[in-house]
Amino acid sequence: MPIRNAPVLCALASATVLFCSSALAAYPEKSITIVVPTAAGGANDAMARVIGQAMSAALKQPVIVDNKAGANGAIASEFVMRAAPDGYTLMLGYIATHAMNPALQKLRYDPVKDFEPVAMVGTSATLMVVSPSVKANNAKDLVAELKAAPDKTSYASAGNGTAPHFAAEMFKLSTGTSMLHVPYKGSAPAINDTIGGQAQVMFPSLFTAMPYVKAGKLKAIGVAGIKRSPQMADVPTLKEQGIENVDVSQWYGIFAPAKTPKPVIEQLNKVLNTVLADKSVVKRLEDHGAEVETMTPEQMRTYVQQEQVKWKKVVQAAKLSAD
Repeated sequence: MPIRNAPVLCALASATVLFCSSALAAYPEKSITIVVPTAAGGANDAMARVIGQAMSAALKQPVIVDNKAGANGAIASEFVMRAAPDGYTLMLGYIATHAMNPALQKLRYDPVKDFEPVAMVGTSATLMVVSPSVKANNAKDLVAELKAAPDKTSYASAGNGTAPHFAAEMFKLSTGTSMLHVPYKGSAPAINDTIGGQAQVMFPSLFTAMPYVKAGKLKAIGVAGIKRSPQMADVPTLKEQGIENVDVSQWYGIFAPAKTPKPVIEQLNKVLNTVLADKSVVKRLEDHGAEVETMTPEQMRTYVQQEQVKWKKVVQAAKLSAD
């Protein structure tokens, strides 16, 4: 049976395809916002501003950085999840928002289903640092001290579920040691109290710790990763010191809301990979303690899923809770 007004329907369908194709071809037509899930001045913020400036030059449109701190990145994640899937609202997600949060607590967003991975942009080493008041100058000696006096040492973190928290718990599991967890509201007060000796140990990012280590206010006794950091090449990894399975690479990636058109995702991935190959951009990121690392959207989705499994196992083994 023939369909009435078939020519009209076909014309409308063709017009829709042409309109969509035209819209995608013109992207971007206005400014793009990168939502950062932490306050201004931190590693995430610095990385977003370096990348945003380079993207702006490449795309010929302004790229705005919008800081939405709170709930260990959950506030920013929920905001971006609800944004229009048009490529104009992006997020600089990181290890906490897309791997550690879901391992520890129930969320109002799904890091896999509610986001389209755009591109991995970089990683930052996690350092094991101690207060100058601590006698140990390496991880092996610290382990001996911890075993000689159980529960006499405390470690600071930027809060429950943050990378410094998870790294310390992974260290405890791997070494059979115990330390008291002292969570703070952010890295700054945690670092300050570690410097002052109120807490003795911390696992901050290289970006956070580097100025204090270089100034002699903290002692870096190990890298919690599979390789040394180029920025602090004289600091050995924990593995080199005989401590296995403590790998906390703090990674950062650009995400878009779910259902963002694939051509937009592909275009953004191409642009990001191009700017991240620029030597001046690489140098600026390295100055902030980061190393460039890129992936395709598909590789990034798989990586995020693997990270979720990894940290879920740590939560279960260490019997951690969100409280």
